[in-house]
Amino acid sequence: MDRPTRSREIKNVIATVLMWTAFLIAVIPLIWILSTVVVKGGNLLVDSHWWLNSQRGITNREVGGGAYHAIIGTLIQALVCAVIAVPIAVFTAIYLVEYGRGRFARLVSFMVDILTGIPSIVAALFIFALWVTTLKQDRVGFAVSLALVLLMIPVVVRSTEEMLKLVPNELREASYALGVPKYKTITRIVLPTAFSGIITGVLLGLARVMGETAPLLVLGPYSKSINTDIFSGFMAALPTMINQDRSEARPEAINRVWAAALTLIVLVMLLNIAGRLIARLSKVSK
Repeated sequence: MDRPTRSREIKNVIATVLMWTAFLIAVIPLIWILSTVVVKGGNLLVDSHWWLNSQRGITNREVGGGAYHAIIGTLIQALVCAVIAVPIAVFTAIYLVEYGRGRFARLVSFMVDILTGIPSIVAALFIFALWVTTLKQDRVGFAVSLALVLLMIPVVVRSTEEMLKLVPNELREASYALGVPKYKTITRIVLPTAFSGIITGVLLGLARVMGETAPLLVLGPYSKSINTDIFSGFMAALPTMINQDRSEARPEAINRVWAAALTLIVLVMLLNIAGRLIARLSKVSK
């Protein structure tokens, strides 16, 4: 065996060892965190009361109650956020990939980069200044959704942008050669081809915002009661439920903290599974 071949084998072994070492360094804390949350919070999740009841009337010294109010609040706020953010983000990505040229496109891309690096507390304070201080509106769930929009848009824009770039140019050129207008090429060819990746980006964006606490603390005070009106009254969410019970520092409340954290993990996981199923069912047939 010649020396160059031997050298390549050694480098391959070293690279393989480093890759597996990095993988273990990343996955061991993840497994430890997940196992801890499951062990400490799983007992409440198997009780139907956790999914069907709120914390109304339950003190920090009492065992019982559920997370129904927080689950509903989290889902409503995330849904409203997605309804606003996804169209804006997808159209922005389409513009940057398919149409964007010149200074304005560079400006749009630069603003997306700025939004990517904005801390959640800054987004919350901006919406507070706009919604509460300037417009004189109350602190409600809709204001929380507006703050989450600022955090979700850059994630969806960048992921959608990358998915659109992965669509082969040959597909576009074949469509243009047949006389199909550009907007139809985008809607009939480009978007369906990149649909699964776009869905993945949307889910990443939702996962990014569903666990945020700062916008909820600033704009959406916690309530132990069920509230489905996003424009009126205080609305619970899983992150603020975790923060509320943690601050009470009672064993009964701490158990609910672990259960609420596990509930949030389960919701994000279900969203990812649903997104994969949607993407698989909507693949463009060859």
